[in-house]
Amino acid sequence: MSPLRVAVLLGGSSEERGVSLASGCQVAAALRSAGHHVAAIDSAAGPISREQERRILASGIGQAEEAAPLGPGGGGDGTGEVGVLPDAQVIASEPALKDADVVFLALHGGAGEDGTIQTLLEAAGVPYAGSGPVGCTLSMDKDLSKRLLRDDGIATPDWIVGGTGKPGRPGEQPAAEAVVERLGLPLIVKPVSGGSSVRLTLAKSVEAVAAAAATAAGGGDHVMYEAYVDGREYTVGVLEDEALPVIEIEPRNELFDFDCKYVEGMARETVPAPISDALSARLQALALDVHRLLRLEHFSRADFMVDADGGVWCLEANALPGLTRNSLVPKAAHAAGIDFPEFCERICRLGRSRQQLR
Repeated sequence: MSPLRVAVLLGGSSEERGVSLASGCQVAAALRSAGHHVAAIDSAAGPISREQERRILASGIGQAEEAAPLGPGGGGDGTGEVGVLPDAQVIASEPALKDADVVFLALHGGAGEDGTIQTLLEAAGVPYAGSGPVGCTLSMDKDLSKRLLRDDGIATPDWIVGGTGKPGRPGEQPAAEAVVERLGLPLIVKPVSGGSSVRLTLAKSVEAVAAAAATAAGGGDHVMYEAYVDGREYTVGVLEDEALPVIEIEPRNELFDFDCKYVEGMARETVPAPISDALSARLQALALDVHRLLRLEHFSRADFMVDADGGVWCLEANALPGLTRNSLVPKAAHAAGIDFPEFCERICRLGRSRQQLR
């Protein structure tokens, strides 16, 4: 591939900012190692410096935000804090975005994953890689995506959606007793549109359900109560409409929570998963079905549980899965013989090709 001018969008102001900073800097470093010209742009603050990138790469996700903090004053040169700018202002004014051959989205959560940034890029005529606004919206809203999965015959755990519990916002929380009566215990409580297991709780009592709902609604989001599936956890990445090898996840905690996802040694992730060829093929086929059903493009990841009776349950899909050094999709790609620079290049090529077809 001839050298490209790539703008990597990262950071943002969502609760997953630290994960996004780590993902974006990994992508930027990989693309530079392959000979491309890369600018790293924080969607909430503008360009970040190479020194900031180095500090982010050298730190853990919990410290990534310290290298590129949000706050009043300063600039994007690594000498001080940066002011929060609207995403639209950054996209409209940043020359590196306008001049890019393609934008690589390494954003997680919030406007970066719910279709907002994708809509802004399309309105500005900026070519980008990854899913479009529709796919991002459908996968980010877990209530919508689970309804589509259910209607398409793909098993997904039963669920109830409550309101935010905020004055002036629609919807109230259902009584914890009613939730437990329908879904049983334990059960999962999480934001409808969250990611990276932020504000997710495994509730084991009626009292815990009520407390977990308050936590899940803390970001102003609606709350999802979901039946817990006891079994083994698997995840399947999709790249260029092909399923990658299945990964089995064995978290050290009760759930594959934030720490297990991003702290080294908190989960054992085996790829290819030590399962039968039949189950592997079934999970890969389902991941492709989910990818297509939710109108996802270029790359994605679907998460599954397999219960003791062999039942397969789709938990959710991710339009912009993590790309940190501890993330799952890069590990699956490596197992398929695709190193990280090649993985990132292929995604860039897909974004370029889509723009040229328009």
